[in-house]
Amino acid sequence: EDVGVDRLVASGPRRGAPLIAGAFSRSYVDLNRAPEELDPALIEGCKAVQASAKTAAGFGVIPRKAGDGAALYDRRLTLEEARARLAKAHGPYHAALGELMRAARARHGLAVLIDWHSMPSRAVRGGARGAPGPDVVLGDRHGMACEAGLTRRLRSLFEAAGWRVGLNQPYAGGYTTQTWGRPDKGYQAIQIELNRALYLDETTLEPGPGYGRCQAVLERIIAGLCDGGADGWRAP
Repeated sequence: EDVGVDRLVASGPRRGAPLIAGAFSRSYVDLNRAPEELDPALIEGCKAVQASAKTAAGFGVIPRKAGDGAALYDRRLTLEEARARLAKAHGPYHAALGELMRAARARHGLAVLIDWHSMPSRAVRGGARGAPGPDVVLGDRHGMACEAGLTRRLRSLFEAAGWRVGLNQPYAGGYTTQTWGRPDKGYQAIQIELNRALYLDETTLEPGPGYGRCQAVLERIIAGLCDGGADGWRAP
């Protein structure tokens, strides 16, 4: 899941934008789920505290299924195992992200989170009348997680590169976007899903023929966001 995305956006720190990346698979812990989204079908002694359609389908904070629906385990996990895994991975990641966001807000009066992900091409294949699906999906939780200007700015940057852009379908933004998408508090967030066909051989998970161009496009987009600053997309 999200394979190689951290390398594609590695130019961010050179532009003054800190980059934090999960160093483990989403099949181990899904950082984009709430820690309460434990799946009783997988975890013994667990009662669903925060029920969600994703958890019921097998994609809770510790998934019991892979993205293609295959079972990940041949046994159930204990509640102690689940809690230890969250303490090892989920908690430290979000604590570090929180430190970065609060520091940015203190320094600039505004903190913006760009939450980069990737999506399998099958997830967006076959649009209306067989039209190709989007190359990128922007998820701003239907306008709740960031100012409209940020979404418009990102959309225009991607479209200038010739990429097809979708908005909130099928990905509107997960736990991280919901947590930090609080414009009234000085925090904004938007989730970006990249179509893996742009840069990856989805069978071997090795860089595909479009990798170089994809990386170059993302470097231009990051530069367009960072160099313009907030005034480049905020309404006057």
